[in-house]
Amino acid sequence: MTQHRLAGFISDNMESILQAWEDFARTIEPPALTMDDTELRDHAKQMLHAIARDLERPQSEQESAAKSKGLGKRGSDDTPAETHAEARLLSGYTVVQLVSEYRALRASVLTQWVAATPEGHRTELADVTRFNEAIDQALAESVARYEYMVKQSQNMFLAILGHDLRNPLGTVVSGSTFLMQATDIASKYVLVATRMFNSAKRMSKLINDLIDFTRTHLGPGIPIRVKQCSVVEVCELVVNELRTFHPEQIIDLHVPPQLDAIFDESRIAQVLSNLIGNAIQYGQHDTAVTVRASGSDTDIVISVNNRGRTIPAEKLGSIFDPMVRIAASVSADYTERTSLGIGLFISREIVQSHGGRVEVTSSAQAGTTFTLTMPRLPRGFGAPGEG
Repeated sequence: MTQHRLAGFISDNMESILQAWEDFARTIEPPALTMDDTELRDHAKQMLHAIARDLERPQSEQESAAKSKGLGKRGSDDTPAETHAEARLLSGYTVVQLVSEYRALRASVLTQWVAATPEGHRTELADVTRFNEAIDQALAESVARYEYMVKQSQNMFLAILGHDLRNPLGTVVSGSTFLMQATDIASKYVLVATRMFNSAKRMSKLINDLIDFTRTHLGPGIPIRVKQCSVVEVCELVVNELRTFHPEQIIDLHVPPQLDAIFDESRIAQVLSNLIGNAIQYGQHDTAVTVRASGSDTDIVISVNNRGRTIPAEKLGSIFDPMVRIAASVSADYTERTSLGIGLFISREIVQSHGGRVEVTSSAQAGTTFTLTMPRLPRGFGAPGEG
């Protein structure tokens, strides 16, 4: 019995397949109504030619399994499926509409192929399998590119928003600072100005966290500028600031007389502020938060410990992931001071930029401890002061 192969059918019937693709695309509203024929067919032809070529070449079982999962081999250039996803996103398609196009393409090709198979000829089942694998691969590439572009757009929007909010917020901080220092106005206005200042500073921290978060997702990462600094001075500065802001909380600090290293002073201060603030928020307020710093010839170690609700073991692995929050019962006052849920993620990124790591342990006996470990001496610097 003569075989009717799918690769040849696709090449010989490209126009009718593309017409079916176009007819379906025009049913998707509203984007399809705004595109001409060329745009509607944009990359279908290249995808179909690529599929036809793929059907004609030998394929191992491993290659077949990989393609069915969307993990087939690819070159360095963008595939037609990836380019198609970009065009559809810019045209206003949702990801559901994008997927529906591939479903329609699959049905169109197979339906026309079966209908065109002459009597006395048989279709090759292996061709159907190979075709489905190729469509699955193209679909996976399209969805991955679509999702990537959406995330990039969202992060760019957040970065621009955070940047544009800095100037008006800076005006609020400056104005409230001026009123706080005034001696010729009633004390009640000074109190209002102080509350405005504290609220603006919290907003400023949220905006800085947002900008840092988008930096990690847009490519460049969090910038650091390292120099020789005192670990002791940074710890004392951050702890004293938080003692002022949280007078009800005991914060114990244990540091050696001297401990120097090469690091970005403001960024490590940001990490400590995040870690200690997190310990205050989720710890028991009648027990102390303990901060310890020590050093060896090669490393600096800073730990922050609090007593409170134990973090479940299954949540420890994801605690540094962005937008992850540990559920805890906190007062309304502390709820107002919570962040976007990205403080720990940013802290980890900063420490990793220094070549270090942040780890967490939690138990009923020892409490919850975040431990920051980073090298004392990055490459290319002389030895810092001994600690």
